[in-house]
Amino acid sequence: METIQIHTGKLVFDCRVAGNKEDELILLLHGFPETSHMWKDLIYALAKLGFYCVAPNQRGYSRGACPSGKKHYRLDQLANDILDLAHFLGRDTFHLIGHDWGAAIGWKVVHDFPNAILSWTGLSVPHLQAFGEAMVHDKVQRRMSRYIKTFQWPFLPERAIRKNDFEVFKKLWTHSSPEEIADYLGVFKNNRQLTAALNYYRSNYALLKKASEGQILGEIHTPTLFIWGKHDMAIGRVAVENAHRYMKGDYAFLELDTGHWLLQTKHAEIQSAISKHLVKYKTAPLTG
Repeated sequence: METIQIHTGKLVFDCRVAGNKEDELILLLHGFPETSHMWKDLIYALAKLGFYCVAPNQRGYSRGACPSGKKHYRLDQLANDILDLAHFLGRDTFHLIGHDWGAAIGWKVVHDFPNAILSWTGLSVPHLQAFGEAMVHDKVQRRMSRYIKTFQWPFLPERAIRKNDFEVFKKLWTHSSPEEIADYLGVFKNNRQLTAALNYYRSNYALLKKASEGQILGEIHTPTLFIWGKHDMAIGRVAVENAHRYMKGDYAFLELDTGHWLLQTKHAEIQSAISKHLVKYKTAPLTG
């Protein structure tokens, strides 16, 4: 696997890549608390199908793309980064896959730039309108999302996360390989990058809650695959089921008997479903 740097204005993103540069582009967006390493096995498989896979360490997770201050981590800025990455690669259209915060960003990209997206796969986090509504109105989702409220405090969350050599994170990474965990810690042990990752929550919490008062994100017409684990500790069923009503194009939903860390626990099922979805909406002949 190759690692490249992509320059977009003043930001420099570290990206894992696999496949032929001439093939259709897939951008893969990681979540929290992870890095692009989470996609490593999947992008090998997708490259063999005839796709050029690029998985960036997103804003805050790349040292060269880590501005200080929560104002730099609004959802619209995070979404614009994805278009900038594609444009650097010379692409006007691409496939998009995202997990957790990567999914949240992906929904925004697909909604705001529908003509750029050939297909969309979201993992774990559903359509943001439904998720934001559930955060306010559904008691189960309110309980699941309490951690987001605690992340709003300055300094204290960082201190709690660093305690006992990142014990709280390591409990989340039970299914991750030692190599994967080492890669994650390489980012989060940098104080500036840990704060940047938490700034995703600090900069967008108010936006998500506004979904209970009005529309923050509308209908999706892009071909979409959404995958959710029914034992997810952060995303409840109400948000997921209410999200279906915003899907106005070709839409497939896959519910799995697992939790939040889908790729680590159900990789074979995930790879199969995503591969079929991508091949269905591939515009060029298969080369793999």
